[in-house]
Amino acid sequence: MEDLEFGPVELVLAAYDGDAPDAGVVEAVLDLVEAGTVRLLDLVHVARTADGIEFLELDETGIEFGEIELAGEGLVGEDDVNELGGRLPVGASALLLVVELVWARHLASRLLAAGGVVVDSVRIPAPVVNAVVAEARDAL
Repeated sequence: MEDLEFGPVELVLAAYDGDAPDAGVVEAVLDLVEAGTVRLLDLVHVARTADGIEFLELDETGIEFGEIELAGEGLVGEDDVNELGGRLPVGASALLLVVELVWARHLASRLLAAGGVVVDSVRIPAPVVNAVVAEARDAL
């Protein structure tokens, strides 16, 4: 069986202070894409103001991502922006990234071919994982 065209996809709302992300954030995203860990399908800038939620496509933001190609530009819809952007505090900005988990495409393909399904997938935020691991190590 040939692999699926796309693996699992996540929408990641990455908030930051100010109107644009730190250069290190952009670099981290580009490093993941370059390494083949994720494929960036779409990317929009979201801001929550006192008047509501605003969003701009990447080419309208002035945020420099180099020559990155979005493999699914336009996937993020207004409903996505409103739902996720509504989680931001007033005055905050974020990148809404649509990332394909490239590393999981082969597994998803084989699972589908075997008649299986992913029943659930839980993401534990990195700060939580680090705190729990540190606590467990301290207990040893």
